[in-house]
Amino acid sequence: MGYLEAVILGLVQGLTEFLPISSSAHLRIVGELLHVGPGNGDPGARFTAIIQLGTELAVLVYFFGDIVHIIASWFKGLFRRLPQSDPDVRMGWFVIVGSIPIVVLGLLFQDQIETVFRSLWIVATTLIVFGILLGIADAVGSSERRVRDLTWPHAILYGLAQALALVPGVSRSGGTITMGRFLGYDRAAATRFSFLLALPAVFGSGLYELYKSIKEPCVAGMTTCTPEVFDGAQTAVATVVAGIVGFVVIAFLMRYISKRSYLPFVIYRVVIGVVLVVLLTTGVIAA
Repeated sequence: MGYLEAVILGLVQGLTEFLPISSSAHLRIVGELLHVGPGNGDPGARFTAIIQLGTELAVLVYFFGDIVHIIASWFKGLFRRLPQSDPDVRMGWFVIVGSIPIVVLGLLFQDQIETVFRSLWIVATTLIVFGILLGIADAVGSSERRVRDLTWPHAILYGLAQALALVPGVSRSGGTITMGRFLGYDRAAATRFSFLLALPAVFGSGLYELYKSIKEPCVAGMTTCTPEVFDGAQTAVATVVAGIVGFVVIAFLMRYISKRSYLPFVIYRVVIGVVLVVLLTTGVIAA
């Protein structure tokens, strides 16, 4: 594969990571259309995890002040310089607790995540089903709660919703925003916590896969490791592109949700899912 394909996939990652439409699904679909990968058009779970580092760096930059304040407050709370009831101390704990489900399930189902879960049949199904769930949640959500109203049970439920994003097509932001809307959080609060909650999981996954790509080169035929599609330089370019585009998308989304619903994203998910089912059924692309 070349730099052009890497740039395209980086662009796709940046455009779709924060919108509730599943970046991993789009990377899987676009990879198939570009015919990347060893015969099956799949850029791979490893490449996907690594270039997500770029979009999470965009989150760090955009919410830098908030993130620094939360981390500083959490450490102060740890050493009893701030009470545990402080909102930023609690937010730090909520992010930690909410990150546990995806870490545990990610380790338990690592082989399936890198293989069977990447079937385009599964991608099509999750795009449609979770798109409809997002639409229902956004329609019935009361919008009475703000970020300050977050509770321990809600943080755990957010974490479980995020863990579903291990399956391409669910969408990390889509799953957590859906849960937030069902729990009665307004769109801004649901989206903000979704972004903050993703940081530990995505950085952990991306850095782990980056470490494996350096220390444990992939060998064709292994069930737990697929052959590398892009070299290090191409992956780095894709990561940078994803980060730059992702920052722009965050700024757009935070303005958009202040006045509008998620309905356009729901419609888009369902349409893409149905089109994918048609392409798979007619044999135009393979699962």
